[in-house]
Amino acid sequence: MKIAQRVIPHDLRPVTLRDELIELGDLFRAYQQRDQPDLALLADLHTRKASAFAAWAEATGDTRLRLDAQRAEQAATAARLQHQQHTGQATSSAAPVTNAPVVARLLTGAAQWDHARSVLAHVAGTAPLPGPEARLLLVMLTLRTAHTGTGNLVGQDLTGLGLSQPGDMVAQLAGCGWLRLPGTPGDLLASRPENPTPITVPSLVPDEDVPGPFAFGKKLRPKLSGWAQKVVSDKKLRKAKATAGTRLLALVLATHSSADGQLGPGGQGIDLDLLASWCAVDPGEVPHLAEQLSAADWLTEPALTATRLTGRLTERVLPLTCPLPRPAPAVRSGPVR
Repeated sequence: MKIAQRVIPHDLRPVTLRDELIELGDLFRAYQQRDQPDLALLADLHTRKASAFAAWAEATGDTRLRLDAQRAEQAATAARLQHQQHTGQATSSAAPVTNAPVVARLLTGAAQWDHARSVLAHVAGTAPLPGPEARLLLVMLTLRTAHTGTGNLVGQDLTGLGLSQPGDMVAQLAGCGWLRLPGTPGDLLASRPENPTPITVPSLVPDEDVPGPFAFGKKLRPKLSGWAQKVVSDKKLRKAKATAGTRLLALVLATHSSADGQLGPGGQGIDLDLLASWCAVDPGEVPHLAEQLSAADWLTEPALTATRLTGRLTERVLPLTCPLPRPAPAVRSGPVR
């Protein structure tokens, strides 16, 4: 398989990156067959290509890929400007630029954002083990196996989550029947990209009577998994050695903010009990987790009351967000005239 005349190695890891590159190659080839151009679509494709090539460069150390990523970013900007000009959205050179910058999100469109929230809600409602470390591991394993109930893992997939005892956690999940392994947790942790470990989550395996808990298809699954991986392994979170609870809070806030990053529906904040439930922590721990996100340049203007967290996600993480639907306008009641 190729993308932009570059061969995608069959053993490229993580698998989510290889799947993304293959899909992008197919999408670019399909775009070339279009009868009419779609500059907005082309800009989104180049944005995804820039992100994927940057990850590819980081995984392989190939500086040429990093240059390709930069060129893709430039192509995305050019296509987006052309689209704005053609649709009358661009401002004239004499007019001040007042429009907010366009955010090129890793997940595009309300349907994908809703699916991301559906995974987090499913895990929160079915988690067999308590605590934030188990919850974080469950989220990532669910995303890896969501479509068929099966998937491949390597040791780095687990050790990169910053868990204190990943082997023990895997053993507990296998012991309670939530996870099936062909070998031991130690074998999984020792597995490498050239020999990944196949895993199964029985509750996610569809059959004729029970199609599975998620409505998205096989092409979206690696996108969702890759999105979550980017959130929880954000460079500043890794540098700060963020706890599992902090990384979970980053996922929750990314899926519970407005388009401009304001927390909660309509920017009204999020209930602390709800955050605690999604992150598998005590409500009293949420302020500390929010402080860690603020220190890692994820959250700005945080404000806590006895019941709610308000604030705004920083501009640098907006590409990772899944905006909430806009609240419906209030219906005013009054006498009919």
